[in-house]
Amino acid sequence: MKVAACSLILSLAMPLLAQPDTNYEKLHEFFFEWRDFESPPLRDGAPDYTKGQFNKRRRVFKSLERKLADIDTLGWSRSAQADYRFIRAEMNGYEFNERVLKSWERDPAFYQTVWTYQSDVPAHEGPTNHALLEYWQYSVPLKGRQKDDFTRDLRVIPPLLEQARVNLTGNARDLWVAGIRDIEDQGKNLKSIEKTLLKHHNQQSDIPLFDAMKKAREATAEFVKWLKEEAPQKTGPSGIGKDNYSWYQKNVHLVPLSWEEEVQLLERELYRAWSFLKLEEHHNRDLPQLKAASTPEEFATLTDNAVKKMMKFLEEEDIMYIKPNMEQALREHMGKYVPSENRNFFSIGLHYDPLPLYSHFYHWFDLAEIRDNPHVNPIRRLAPLYNIYDSKSEGIATAVEEMFLHAGLYDDNPRSREIVWIMLAQRAARGLGSLYAHANMMTMEEASQVHVKWTPRNWMEREPELLRFEQHLYLRQPGYGTCYITGKYLIEKLMTEYGEKLETEGKEFVLKDFLDLYNNAGSIPVELIRYEMVGN
Repeated sequence: MKVAACSLILSLAMPLLAQPDTNYEKLHEFFFEWRDFESPPLRDGAPDYTKGQFNKRRRVFKSLERKLADIDTLGWSRSAQADYRFIRAEMNGYEFNERVLKSWERDPAFYQTVWTYQSDVPAHEGPTNHALLEYWQYSVPLKGRQKDDFTRDLRVIPPLLEQARVNLTGNARDLWVAGIRDIEDQGKNLKSIEKTLLKHHNQQSDIPLFDAMKKAREATAEFVKWLKEEAPQKTGPSGIGKDNYSWYQKNVHLVPLSWEEEVQLLERELYRAWSFLKLEEHHNRDLPQLKAASTPEEFATLTDNAVKKMMKFLEEEDIMYIKPNMEQALREHMGKYVPSENRNFFSIGLHYDPLPLYSHFYHWFDLAEIRDNPHVNPIRRLAPLYNIYDSKSEGIATAVEEMFLHAGLYDDNPRSREIVWIMLAQRAARGLGSLYAHANMMTMEEASQVHVKWTPRNWMEREPELLRFEQHLYLRQPGYGTCYITGKYLIEKLMTEYGEKLETEGKEFVLKDFLDLYNNAGSIPVELIRYEMVGN
């Protein structure tokens, strides 16, 4: 978005923000200038990720860094200061990606363009290119502008994949091999989309659309073939190393923990989850085991009752302020019945009791608000770059699983508490595996075995696709594998500090007010929310 195009938005937002210094307006102007720069220029109709492009633009980036540093923040509110630090973190992310991560050189999955589903967080997890085709946003039959946009998006795929063959000079074996599956999936999705289009469109009258589809399919197939041919030559590690990982977390995602400290934290959560699970099993030893839904009809009843129970609990126990869009957001993602032999980790628990996973679906409450009530501050309205949202989004979704347990969600069904501890153990286990992979102490396959071994009841052995997806994502995006636990930790720390602050002031801690402040902060890291709420 161009600075000029955002002037009206900015002028409307500024009075509402009521910042203490008119100099703050410069930060908003700079934000749009920075975001405009971050989107690369085009090369043959596709985003340009060639080495020459980065070299050519490095001088401009350095000038932007100086421009940000020159903005005087003296006298600004903590909220304005947080905005400044957020932009600085994004710019650190750009610099780190160019210097270390280099997804366009090391990671074939970076060139996946077609997405058939909406992510449950503000942006797609993992590094993505700037030319995504969000098929889930389209409705078939395609009409008018939609058809033109869809055709245009398809036309980007061939030149982008052609460019990828030049750019992909890295030697990261695990990223390379795992990335082949992502591009193969793109080919399958394009074929499926084409079949759907053929039911609603005439090939003879919609020649540009089907021609673009044909070329996109062919380019994807040729790219897969090339990746497989090159794979035997890839022999190097895929992790970024402990030092790079620690710098990235502290300066980009604003998680104030080193690699070593994250290992300690995740080990502690793993031990806690396992021991609490065993205590729960002991406490429930005389109770009947949970019975999984065994038919679509049973599953439909189970999930409908779970939604009703969740919304009643949140309202009657004063957990959250209930908004009109919340129940519908949850109902749109209730899940589908899966035969027992095909259930993965999450669907196993879902068929016993949906409430532990529906607690994590706090995500959809958040996204409904982002859609229906965009943040007044343009800086916080847009999805953060480089998954910087992860501590806030994944952290709260994970934290409330245990919070709701302690608040009484399962008082009438103690066996369901066991699922909460199983889910926490799984997240700690997969995060530990990702840490070892980034330290190049383990391959992705070896990290996956940590994931499997330390997930209770062998629930990660049932369906290998989820395991591959998760460990691949975490290797592609440093910090994502651990953000569920590190974000949870930072939120618990925030609750502690905010609660202590209120006690000092002689005020009462009200859970729904705390969550409201947290939710309304926008998509910024937990540490910046903490800075706003408690200072220092």
